[in-house]
Amino acid sequence: MLSVSRVAVGNVRCVQPALVRIRKHVLAGGFTQTFGSRRWISVKQTEQKAIATTGGPTCPPPPPPPPKPSYTGYILGAIALTAGGLGLAYYNGLFDGPPPPTPVDDTKEDADRKKRTYPASSKDLPKHVPYLLVGGGTASIAAFRAIRVHDPKAKVMMITNELEMPYMRPPLSKELWFNPTEAEPLKFRQWNGSERSIFYEPNDYYIDPSKLSDAPNGGVAVARGYEVHRLDVINRKAILTDGTEISYDKCLIATGARPKNLPIFESAPRAVRERVTLFKSVYDFEQLSSQLQDGNRVAIVGGGFLGSELACALSKSEQTRKKKVEVFQLFHEGGNMAKVLPEYLSSWTTERLREEGVKVWPKTQVKAVEMQGSKLKLTLMDDSVLLVDRVIVAVGSEPNTDLAKTSGLEVDGKNGGFLVDAELRARSNVFVAGDAACFYDTKFGRRRVEHHDHAIVSGRLAGENMVGLNKPYTHQSMFWSDLGPRISYEAIGLIDSSLPTVAVFAKRTAEEMSRAAAAAAVTVTAGSTDSEKLQAANANVNVDVKNVPAAGEPAKEQSKEQQEPQDSFDKGVIFYLRDKKVVGLVLWNVFNRMGTARKILDQHTEYDDLNEVAKLFNLHDRRTESEELEAAEQ
Repeated sequence: MLSVSRVAVGNVRCVQPALVRIRKHVLAGGFTQTFGSRRWISVKQTEQKAIATTGGPTCPPPPPPPPKPSYTGYILGAIALTAGGLGLAYYNGLFDGPPPPTPVDDTKEDADRKKRTYPASSKDLPKHVPYLLVGGGTASIAAFRAIRVHDPKAKVMMITNELEMPYMRPPLSKELWFNPTEAEPLKFRQWNGSERSIFYEPNDYYIDPSKLSDAPNGGVAVARGYEVHRLDVINRKAILTDGTEISYDKCLIATGARPKNLPIFESAPRAVRERVTLFKSVYDFEQLSSQLQDGNRVAIVGGGFLGSELACALSKSEQTRKKKVEVFQLFHEGGNMAKVLPEYLSSWTTERLREEGVKVWPKTQVKAVEMQGSKLKLTLMDDSVLLVDRVIVAVGSEPNTDLAKTSGLEVDGKNGGFLVDAELRARSNVFVAGDAACFYDTKFGRRRVEHHDHAIVSGRLAGENMVGLNKPYTHQSMFWSDLGPRISYEAIGLIDSSLPTVAVFAKRTAEEMSRAAAAAAVTVTAGSTDSEKLQAANANVNVDVKNVPAAGEPAKEQSKEQQEPQDSFDKGVIFYLRDKKVVGLVLWNVFNRMGTARKILDQHTEYDDLNEVAKLFNLHDRRTESEELEAAEQ
């Protein structure tokens, strides 16, 4: 004990005063308690160096230092977390630069479009339905009604990718734009003056899909926001995009048609695409009507039914007139409705739209589009430039036949659409109706028709055949269009401007000519009157057509009056011929005569004098008071 103390005292004398304090602390605290201290080890090493230089006694070597803690696991974990975070950021596009600008006025509507499907989960859909209708449009509604007539307690389910209940589309480009601002936005006035909603039935008319299987009296349910990916036509199953399977007894495909776009707009930057509308649905109508601002300029690309109807509606409706919306219509044909109407009538129609305020630019196309500030800059084929706020593309549509590839169904290579027989059957227990059906017309051969009346009639027939009636499709559907107060027409059969045509127009009375002259001057092609155009158009079919004389008018006076250039195309009938037989008719401002037109078409015969046939339409009958009132208020 004594020897140890002397050694300790000697060690103390060999170190610096600062180390003495530490040494005393060690002795007081106990050797074993502080031996592991890093500070003690450094002091001890310093003492040994001092003793060695002074020649004093050496201390026993210190114990080895404890192993240093390892941080390898922490480092690897941090690397993994960093890599995962970077990958997630890349996946979410955080390295793609600043986000593109938000579409104008789209925020609220986009939020509405993101609402949940109905029902919220596909688990709530029935596992089996006797009648499954793929599509929620007019053809499906007509099929359901026909099914219920013959099977009063039928259980029917529609599956549609739209979020709205079934509605009619024609008013979207016509009557809805003329709805008073204080009225409900999706109601329109019918031809008889009554108002109705575009929706076929109120929401409470339909059954909740989850309750359809247990409904004692049946009914129809609508699954909204869902899409059928494929049909297993052998095992009678419909497989949804999420894999849900629904078995059926009978199935109707009524998927309709989707609007076409032009490549120049499809490949445009996002800022351009946000200002381009493919007008098809009620959502498109709501978006467009809410986005039009004061002084906006709108370019409508397309000169067919939809483009011409929208051009007329946007230039004449109360809401767009108040906003002073300027409407341009661009198309590559020579005039409006050029694929449907004879050339002379197409040119005359174009002038009527110009009188309604539409700036019609025929024989042109858009070859480039880009943003110029807040405007869309359209560069046309002649390098002229048009600056607009919005573009509506109305260049036709194509049948939605996506199910054909996944379900082994046949598509017609010429007309498009699902290939079906005269009973609208694509396969056993699978039928097709509406725009998507390419059916066999027993009179005119294979056809595909995109009109409201066809959707109703074909849907009804498909529904009847789904309950076992096995009826062929023999109906000739009709269509109609309104282009301002002076043009309203109905048509039936094959209406194609490439066919030979014969037209008979009523001679206007002196009162009518005076009223027309006071309203607007008729623009005609230089050196050619309307009468000359009409005669030239009829020359290619070798038929001598004269204007129909009014009752009691002498034939000699009619012949003299016929030479005058005041003739116009205000009222008449256009016959479309194939192999010299009437295959189509357009009733131009002629009303309540579709039954007569249908009888003429059903005869499918060659007539010696179509002027005599035209007399069946009473071309000199004046409009009824209600018809005059409707035309005046439009």
